[in-house]
Amino acid sequence: MDTLLLSRMQFAANISFHILFPTINIALAWFLVYFRMRNNRAHGTEEARHWEEAYYLWTKVFALTFALGVVSGITMSFQFGTNWPGFMEKAGNIAGPLLGYEVLTAFFLEATFLGIMLFGRSRVSDRVHLLASLMVAGGTTLSAFWILSLNSWMQTPAGYKIIDGVMHADSWVSIVFNPSFPFRLAHKLLASTITASFLIAGLSAWQYLRQAQNGGTAKALRTAVTVAAIAVPLQIVAGDMHGLNTLQHQPAKIAAIEGIWHTEKHAPLTLFGWPNEKEGRTDYAIQVPGLASVILAHDPEAELKGLNEFPNAHPPVAPVFWSFRVMVGMGVLMLAVSWWCALALWRHRKRDSALPWSRPQLWVLAGMTFAGWVATLAGWWVTEIGRQPFIVYGVLRTADVVADHPPGMVLSTLLAYLFVYVFLLLAYVFVLAYMSTHPAQPTAETPQSPKTAMPIGGPA
Repeated sequence: MDTLLLSRMQFAANISFHILFPTINIALAWFLVYFRMRNNRAHGTEEARHWEEAYYLWTKVFALTFALGVVSGITMSFQFGTNWPGFMEKAGNIAGPLLGYEVLTAFFLEATFLGIMLFGRSRVSDRVHLLASLMVAGGTTLSAFWILSLNSWMQTPAGYKIIDGVMHADSWVSIVFNPSFPFRLAHKLLASTITASFLIAGLSAWQYLRQAQNGGTAKALRTAVTVAAIAVPLQIVAGDMHGLNTLQHQPAKIAAIEGIWHTEKHAPLTLFGWPNEKEGRTDYAIQVPGLASVILAHDPEAELKGLNEFPNAHPPVAPVFWSFRVMVGMGVLMLAVSWWCALALWRHRKRDSALPWSRPQLWVLAGMTFAGWVATLAGWWVTEIGRQPFIVYGVLRTADVVADHPPGMVLSTLLAYLFVYVFLLLAYVFVLAYMSTHPAQPTAETPQSPKTAMPIGGPA
């Protein structure tokens, strides 16, 4: 393996680890806002205490996830300089400001109000605490906005001009709102919603299975199942629209996803098979005639470009082909599970005290706790590997911007990263399991009004 491949693997390991945590927190922050709103609305009642219990547990999960996301994000950003200096030299005039906007507008907003959300419950009024939760949720979504704007621009570059080999901004509106950005943003926000829903549902189900539930467990579980049952079908629609956009702007990626080796009309849909890139065919293929043209172009007679149209300019087929099928397969499974559990919830909608789900359903939900992670990683690999051999699609090749490090140095740091990431991931899962089965109760302190609240620094 040469330096280019090892550097790509190292960055893939970093970004794959990092993306797990924002994918949870973008939507989890809005779940917390909902829990807080329901608590405020039912103020002083038994129901309010249950919503407070749900908020208390999932705020702790949010804080842990936020910390890991920040740390892994810093490591990832360093690699632009250490492994990919050519990228910032060529495209830094565009990438730098977008990353800076994310820090100045989104991260600072999250960091400012996160302390109030986590530690100010007994020091501020209900309204101020709800406002802090809203600001943190808004910050996470705004962060996704800027990061996905940059990533989408790298997929479908627009609004730039090249002077002496360096890319300069020509229209920031075109750069930020590039052709694939709306579809990619919607797809990611829905992916986060589904991931957080299954995480909440899975850990809540685990609480029931371990007899560690409290009043907030039922509230969180019902909310998560309902949201998942709505979000998964919406994701299917968003995915279809994203696919149409990708076909228009990145046809080589679509050809790799579907294993279309030669341009053809009425193209068949390959359900399964074994891509044979050396021979230019898919071995043992199970296909449905004409369905690829129907799904990808909404026209049974549409012509789809094959990989033969992109010599030396298409991605490796097998990883894109299989990652896409893992993503779709997991999405179908999440649709089936969410609707199965939502149906049980609807049938028991008038019995608030009864648990709507059977023990097998709870085990399925617990087993699907991290299903969103699987789909997210598979989809992310489709997106990023499918862009190869370009780092800025059609403009800047990945091989032209990699640092000239000795392969052994890159390999050693890659192994070190993998060791640390596996350890942190196992620790994270263990801590989540422990927190869910040992849910600490919220303090009995009543939030004070701003006029009588003690200063954050304590008594003078």
